[in-house]
Amino acid sequence: MTTKAPLLAGLAFAASVTTVGCGPSTSLDMQWNDYVVNGIEAWRAQHEADYRRDWATIEGLHFLSPGTHTAGSAADNDLVLTAALPPRIGQFTVANSKVVFDAEPGAALNVNGKAPTPATTLRDDGEDRSDEIQANGVSVVVHRSGERIALRVRDPNGERARGFRGFSWFPITSDYRVGARFIRDVKPREDHVVNTFGDIDTYQSEGVLQFTLNGQQLSLRPFTTRPKHFYIVFNDATSGNETYEAARFLTAELRDDDTTILDFNEAYNPPCAFNPFTTCPIPLPENRLRASVLAGERKYSGHSEPPIAGDQ
Repeated sequence: MTTKAPLLAGLAFAASVTTVGCGPSTSLDMQWNDYVVNGIEAWRAQHEADYRRDWATIEGLHFLSPGTHTAGSAADNDLVLTAALPPRIGQFTVANSKVVFDAEPGAALNVNGKAPTPATTLRDDGEDRSDEIQANGVSVVVHRSGERIALRVRDPNGERARGFRGFSWFPITSDYRVGARFIRDVKPREDHVVNTFGDIDTYQSEGVLQFTLNGQQLSLRPFTTRPKHFYIVFNDATSGNETYEAARFLTAELRDDDTTILDFNEAYNPPCAFNPFTTCPIPLPENRLRASVLAGERKYSGHSEPPIAGDQ
């Protein structure tokens, strides 16, 4: 995944009754009650359902060099995909950073639910609308990791989906739901971020979030994936022990007064924690907290290391 747009925003972003410090001379109203706890539980349940569908089912990531490549389940293809696909689905031609697909004559497949047409230029899964090749319940889409182009294969009945071990969470607690003040940069900037495959992805950021957690004054730099929506990639003193070592993710919504709530009960693992065919950003140096965040999702029991760059 290039996980530029996280699947869910927090459901527990609510109005308030108590005041919690979130940095020098700043405060934000908060609340903690059954409504908030139920919202976090509902968020976790929806997150688990989405991740099982969207990320546990990824069965391969096949990088494409310039030129034409045959693909399918048969061993004589340039790209040997999951066994559930037809022996050959067609060929992919890469040129000028575009991917053109020509379906194999007679192959039982569709593109976006319709019969394929010759020389279809495929939109990748980082665009608002991607093009999906479908056959026998399996989907194939174009995925970009930095400057590199790959085919991402999802198979809901594949080995990865069948072997997925599920989620483990810390107990929900008010200690890790804090207010934060957004301190804007003079102007927005682009951050070039290394992902787990060693490629560089680009994100926009506009400032830092300042907050107090367990008596420590801290800050994080969020990425702005859409107006007033923050996507935070961080790790902390628990990373590699109680939590996934590379990173965890968190989302937050910015209020009109430049405050927000950071609910670390909803901090979650990237899909690369359990699936080596996903691409995930590494935290910026300033997002590597010295504090321990014993909240949100714990380390996956079947810890997965991403493969070295190359065709997988």
